[in-house]
Amino acid sequence: MFHDFLTTEQLLICSILLTTAVLFLWGRWRHDQIAIGALLTCVITGLVDYSETFSGFSHPAVITVACILVLSAGLQNSGAVDWLTKWLLPSKSGTTVSIVALAGLAALLSGFMNNVGALAILIPVALQTATRLNLSSGQILMPVAFGSILGGMTTLIGTPPNLIVSGVRAETTELGFFSMFDFMPVGLSVAVAGVLFIALFGWRLVPARQQANTEGFDLSAYLTEARVTEDSKAVGMLLREIEAALSEADAQVVGLIRNDVRVTPANLSRKIYANDILIIEAEAEPLANALSSLGLVLEEAHIEEGSVSEDQELHNSQSQNNDNRSASGELILAEYVVLPASLLVNRSQKTIELRTSYGVNLLALSRTGNRSMARLRAIQFKAGDVLLLQGSPDALAEFAENTGCVPLAERKLRIPNKRKAVLSGLTMLLAIGGIVMGILPPAVAFMCAVLAVTVLQIVPLRTLYQAVDWPVIVLLAALIPVAGAMQSTGTADLIARGLLESLAQGNTAIALGLILIITMTLSDVMNNAATAAVMCPIALGIANQLDANPDAFLMAVAVGASCAFLTPIGHQNNTLILGPGGFRFGDYWRLGLPLEILVVTVSVPMLLWIWPL
Repeated sequence: MFHDFLTTEQLLICSILLTTAVLFLWGRWRHDQIAIGALLTCVITGLVDYSETFSGFSHPAVITVACILVLSAGLQNSGAVDWLTKWLLPSKSGTTVSIVALAGLAALLSGFMNNVGALAILIPVALQTATRLNLSSGQILMPVAFGSILGGMTTLIGTPPNLIVSGVRAETTELGFFSMFDFMPVGLSVAVAGVLFIALFGWRLVPARQQANTEGFDLSAYLTEARVTEDSKAVGMLLREIEAALSEADAQVVGLIRNDVRVTPANLSRKIYANDILIIEAEAEPLANALSSLGLVLEEAHIEEGSVSEDQELHNSQSQNNDNRSASGELILAEYVVLPASLLVNRSQKTIELRTSYGVNLLALSRTGNRSMARLRAIQFKAGDVLLLQGSPDALAEFAENTGCVPLAERKLRIPNKRKAVLSGLTMLLAIGGIVMGILPPAVAFMCAVLAVTVLQIVPLRTLYQAVDWPVIVLLAALIPVAGAMQSTGTADLIARGLLESLAQGNTAIALGLILIITMTLSDVMNNAATAAVMCPIALGIANQLDANPDAFLMAVAVGASCAFLTPIGHQNNTLILGPGGFRFGDYWRLGLPLEILVVTVSVPMLLWIWPL
């Protein structure tokens, strides 16, 4: 509509933002890579001054997010949240009360700690609850995940978009930063309404991707490699005979490797020889039966040097690391889900060397969606993958702690430290108290808290930087100057004027709802922090055009950026439950769409009341 009036700078920033959004949606590269590319393009084209290139890294919002991630790790590792979970969650309640308790606790925790960490803590409890209530794992996991997302919008530190919104307010208006609980009236109203809706009715909309009352979890079938040993029954058999034998265990051969070369298994008349490797797809429960029926051995547990037993090799590899690992020789199997911020993401078993580094074997991998035909050792891990691991309890516990994976079982190995739990909770409360009383700004208060938890050894120095989700930090730091370029070039005002004239037609309430819906829609397909950074200048532009209260529009952006419920890629917590819940890409909107409609219905009147136009 306004192309005739666009300046060169406005054309440039619009092109950069459009390209950035397309790349975000494509998903070929990580969000932080795309954000850096957008920032450098803005610098090279003169939209961002050279001196401001890295100003985002010193932005209070970025510092605060990093600090909150460290403090969240302290709350989690010390056992403070486990203690809270134990005392607040009912053990014998019905479905409605259980979901209210779980989703409500997730929302409460997410208001004061990283919401991915809050969900990770509650996943084992949610899975146990699903089994007890005879429900699919997903029917509990999705309500808990959505509850944690809803809770993030209740406080300044609950989620990165709130910090971005607060920072934009301080930089572009004379109103300063939002206070700790300015988000509470609207955010809490939406969170309470959302949790009640989910518990009373919404959970029934979640597709049940597993049979109720099962011992395991309904995941995509595991993909594993099994070696045909010299004394295996499979030696000399035809592939069709092996297929028939495996079918009794609901397993199938999807690949064959001979002399390290992949051979197509399509020819059912192919004879199987010793040392062939069969790529087998099977569910978790019948996997052992599928292997034992033919005398096959899991490739990753197979010892290439026949003089060393499996137990001895694992013990030796553990001894090389000389850590606090069990010397009992006890080997167990356990399932772990890969978190979005895990060190495993986009890396393979071969590059990480799980056996020599941690003393654990990767026996199989389950991934909802696409099936990978790569060798197990070469498959790059993704967020939401479920790994079947073998190792001693201590080795598995260390693996989970160092790599950022969550066990899909009750976590009996971490013994809460009462002293550290109390100190961790007090440190967080003192930081929040200092902010509320106006003694210190959020970034400084939480940095003091981080120093305290390291001095008190609540968060060991060796794991301090592992607690920080660096891709998110880089994303925020890179997009803040880009958002500033939208404002300085007048592009935000231009877009705002177009939206007002074409859709809102000058109506302030409609414009407010429009900003909320657009932000919510973008957040379903883009990183929520990136969405907030892009939408804040537009929201302020509309507020200026209408001479309305800018706080109402900024709060609409904060709410919309936090409410990503339609896709597994809109929020890290949605990605985290993808594997354990056995979900498909299109499963989220069934509960997510009515929930987003509820959010708009509740939040718009609350915004108009709390932040009158």
